[in-house]
Amino acid sequence: MYPKSLKNSLLLVVALFVILPGIAISQLVAHHYSTGLMELAAARAENIAHNLALESTDKILTNELVALQKLCDDQIAGDAFIAYIFIVRNGKVLVHTFADGIPRQLIQANASDTESLPHVTRIVSEKGDRFIDIAYPIFDGKAGTLRMGFSETPYRRKVHELWSRISFISFIILCLTLALSQWVIGRLLKPLGLLTQYAEQIDLDHTDTQIALKGGQEVISLTSAFNAMLIRLRNNTKRLREYTRALEQKNMELQRAHKQLATSFSISQKIAALSGLEQIGAFLIQTLKEVMLSQRIHLLVFDAPAQSVHILTTEGRIERDETCHAILFELFDRCKEPKCVAQSEVASCRIPDLAQEADQVAIFPIRNHDMLIGGLLVVCDETCSPIKQDMRVALMILSQAAGALQRACIHEDQLRALRQRLDLDAGLGEIVGKDPKMQTLFRLIEDVAPTDATVLIQGESGTGKELVARAIHNRSHRANKPFVVINCSAYPTTLLESELFGHEKGAFTGATRRKIGRFEQADGGTVFLDEISEIEPMSQTRLLRVLQQQTIDRLGGDQPIKVDVRILAATNRDLMQEVRQGRFREDLFYRLNVVPIRIPPLRERSRDIHLLARHFLNRFAKEQGKTIHGFRSEVLRSLMDYTWPGNVRELENTIEHAVVLAKGNMIELNDLPTSLVEPQPSVACHPSTIAEIETRTILNVLDEVNWNKTEAARKLGISRSTLYEKMKKRNIKNSSSGSSGDLA
Repeated sequence: MYPKSLKNSLLLVVALFVILPGIAISQLVAHHYSTGLMELAAARAENIAHNLALESTDKILTNELVALQKLCDDQIAGDAFIAYIFIVRNGKVLVHTFADGIPRQLIQANASDTESLPHVTRIVSEKGDRFIDIAYPIFDGKAGTLRMGFSETPYRRKVHELWSRISFISFIILCLTLALSQWVIGRLLKPLGLLTQYAEQIDLDHTDTQIALKGGQEVISLTSAFNAMLIRLRNNTKRLREYTRALEQKNMELQRAHKQLATSFSISQKIAALSGLEQIGAFLIQTLKEVMLSQRIHLLVFDAPAQSVHILTTEGRIERDETCHAILFELFDRCKEPKCVAQSEVASCRIPDLAQEADQVAIFPIRNHDMLIGGLLVVCDETCSPIKQDMRVALMILSQAAGALQRACIHEDQLRALRQRLDLDAGLGEIVGKDPKMQTLFRLIEDVAPTDATVLIQGESGTGKELVARAIHNRSHRANKPFVVINCSAYPTTLLESELFGHEKGAFTGATRRKIGRFEQADGGTVFLDEISEIEPMSQTRLLRVLQQQTIDRLGGDQPIKVDVRILAATNRDLMQEVRQGRFREDLFYRLNVVPIRIPPLRERSRDIHLLARHFLNRFAKEQGKTIHGFRSEVLRSLMDYTWPGNVRELENTIEHAVVLAKGNMIELNDLPTSLVEPQPSVACHPSTIAEIETRTILNVLDEVNWNKTEAARKLGISRSTLYEKMKKRNIKNSSSGSSGDLA
């Protein structure tokens, strides 16, 4: 509360000018005094600890604990500032001065990283007592550490006494200052008091009175101004202005009513020419602003299929989720007629431009054939009385627009459904592709997903094997259960089994607690084993048991644990070739290969390159906050001509690189990585030897059939044994490696 009189205000200002500097000075003096005392106490405590450490060295080294204890007790008895002393050596307390035993927390309260240097800290006991705790190394820490607690209480008592004296002196000064100020201010403000008395005696019947006061220049000026005001009161201008204002108000109300009536008749014709929901909403809001007093109007349209609400303004549209839809729909649905409600009922939906200081909002439900399709929300004052006067016209306008709003909503729902169908044709979940090979892959995913069959996903690095696994999981009856990804190449053999199956406490060195394995974590869901070919034979045996019996054994455990998981595995190698070479168990291979899925490399579905590039462009442009419309023709040509050895992952990284470097609204050729722009080194045009031609031919055929030796031998027109001989002779080996990537 501010003082009601000028005199009290001046007294308050004077008091503040005395109190605030006094407080600041006393605090500054007390702070410097306290800091000096604490530094003095710390120095004294460290000096005592140094001398005591020197005296304790011989007794510790000679193991004279009785003499050492007496030394500590004498030190405590001879200095009232010392609260406790104890000596720790090799984690063991040699002596201490506590009657009831040393608190365990105190030992750890002042730990130092360097045992050869003193360490000082301040601690507070459970009773609120403050101590300077010193950890002083004895004989450079070789004979232990001396811990001594030095009480701060006497020093703090001195600081408190200083503060009390300063406060008392400041209070005396304040009282004297206020008394003197009271007298001075009273003399200065006496003419103003007389002027106030004269003003209270004047009314409309005594406006010819003239006031004369003596005083300074300011008092004379104020008296003259007051007399001039009395002269102006003789005129009847105030009454005439009130009459004029009333007439103007009536005229404005008549004009507004005429405008409202004219607008209501033309709305149907104008709305019929509008098609989009945003256009209709902007038109209605602008129209209602012209016929209503409030300029803060929001048009809400409920989207029942999507369980969302569209908040329309003249600037555009804002979407709110199903939570806000439920709140607003229930609020408008229970209102059969327009009414005013508290602003707090809609505050949780974070409607833009809704003033926090507004106590109430007016709501107008919009119904078409008794079905609630939306509503109008208008910010108003405490009573909403001006809005209530316009409710009739607003209802007329909204009833005429209800049909058009509903048609616009139905039209948007149809467009959204059409877009969803187009999106489904262009991909499956996060996977994008229109190539016939990808469409075949999508159908296979849709067929295998509802089952619990084990799936082996094969494909080159970067083709998106994990995304295929996620698509299978998300379309299965386990979609609401965990999806656990295990990269088999990321763990050494000793840790892989612990990661997969878990371990008991003490199962091996370092197993300090029980750990739940990834198979137990995925119980009821799906386990995706990425790079399955990297598992060692011993782990393959245990994995085979999981597939056969759906049970696991924790390392160090003696009880089998039943788990319900679906296995999806992925590899970029030819597992059949791994089986032939003895690196992968044949029975495990057949257990995994129940439903094989091969993901085609990007070079085999080149028609998807442009589609994927556009998908990645939209995503990265949004992340970077850039507006990029597309690619130059030469950029698309470079993308189509490139072989993409890294498949979709390499394409994704390439587009991100281009978006980051892009300066305009189109991707230029110089925005691409140099590996795509610069021409690939060509093979020298010299005659090849027969051996080189044979080696190149075998490698090309093996790449085409994904290193299937039987199929390669058939295409080459030779026997399988002959193919093996030639491969051995030419030192031809499968060198493909890496992990599956993302397929957008």
